[in-house]
Amino acid sequence: MARSPSPSSSKRMPTALYALTVGAFGIGTTEFVIMGLLLQVAADLKVSLTAAGLLISGYALGVFVGAPLLTAATGRLKRKTALLALMAIFTLGNLICALAPSYAVLMAARVVTSLAHGTFFGVGSVVATTLVPADRKASAISLMFTGLTVATLLGVPAGAWLGLHFGWRATFWAVAAVGVLAFVVIALLVPAAQAGEGSRLQLREEFKVLGRGQVLLGLLATVLGFGGVFTVFTYIQPLLTQVTGFSEAAVSAILLVFGAGMIAGNWLGGKWADRALVRALLGTLVLLIVVLAGMSVAVHSEVAAVIGVGLMGAAAFATVSPLQLRVLQKAEGAGQNMASSLNIAAFNLGNAIGAWLGGMVISQGWGLGALPWAAATMPAAALLVALWSVRRDAARARLPQGGVAGARA
Repeated sequence: MARSPSPSSSKRMPTALYALTVGAFGIGTTEFVIMGLLLQVAADLKVSLTAAGLLISGYALGVFVGAPLLTAATGRLKRKTALLALMAIFTLGNLICALAPSYAVLMAARVVTSLAHGTFFGVGSVVATTLVPADRKASAISLMFTGLTVATLLGVPAGAWLGLHFGWRATFWAVAAVGVLAFVVIALLVPAAQAGEGSRLQLREEFKVLGRGQVLLGLLATVLGFGGVFTVFTYIQPLLTQVTGFSEAAVSAILLVFGAGMIAGNWLGGKWADRALVRALLGTLVLLIVVLAGMSVAVHSEVAAVIGVGLMGAAAFATVSPLQLRVLQKAEGAGQNMASSLNIAAFNLGNAIGAWLGGMVISQGWGLGALPWAAATMPAAALLVALWSVRRDAARARLPQGGVAGARA
């Protein structure tokens, strides 16, 4: 039987959080595993490698578009019911991927699968914060996102291994099985109702959150901060092989270091945000700027490059919990599901913009070595946005009590 929805006072995290982590693991695996299957997919479906690569872009676009739309569509459901519906969509999408007879069907299935991504993480973040005391909300979010980081570290390599030995379809069968497991554990462990769920919001009430300036500033900081990560990470293979001098075979092992860094950074960012959210928000962005800029030097040494890749993973995911919790706080109750889902969409928009920026740097002839410097400009812009947001908070706090309502952002 599900536990009571009241926040746990124990030092141990509620088991319901681990159910959300399983779902996050499955979603993270299906998002990135296609990168290790492109050659097999292209050969089997008789399409170019470039066309196969669009399966990644199609998924990202589906997340960006699907997050607000599916959040709106599930807005009248209880959060647990919404999570179960999303895992059903996720599982169905992966089953269609496994059975896809053509490239077009596979692309459509990838988009269907992606629709669940943003809303699952968005609604899941809200649920996670209701399961714990106020001083552990960021840690609860980071625990859920641990599923995503573990997917990058273990799920993606395992999926690539399955595809290599049993065919790419076997990978999607395995991910669909993870979806079934996640559905079961969420059904068993997540409370039927969470604190603050209250009455259903009308669609227009959900979208009112977009009229809050502080929420928009939070979303913009997310886009810019994570955009810097993918300016480099999208081109990490050629950067390590052509600039640093690693063999192609060595890149997979180095990416494991990136994954380990993600797990550590995700945990540390959550702990820091629990103690002091604003300091964590600003501090993690500063750290990301320093690490990305430092990569411009590190990539010229094999040892330094490996260390830099690990630090980049840590710095990138240290920002996740502070950015997510900041947006949730500024949504202030009504519309939290929508705000949280939109922030997940913002992460994916940042990924797409970062990949585009990196491509522009290369196409303009500045070379791969210029990517880290270009990447650092994006979290630098995110830091300015965050500072502006914090300054608005401070100005509002100085207003007389009667003027607060009129100054609400």
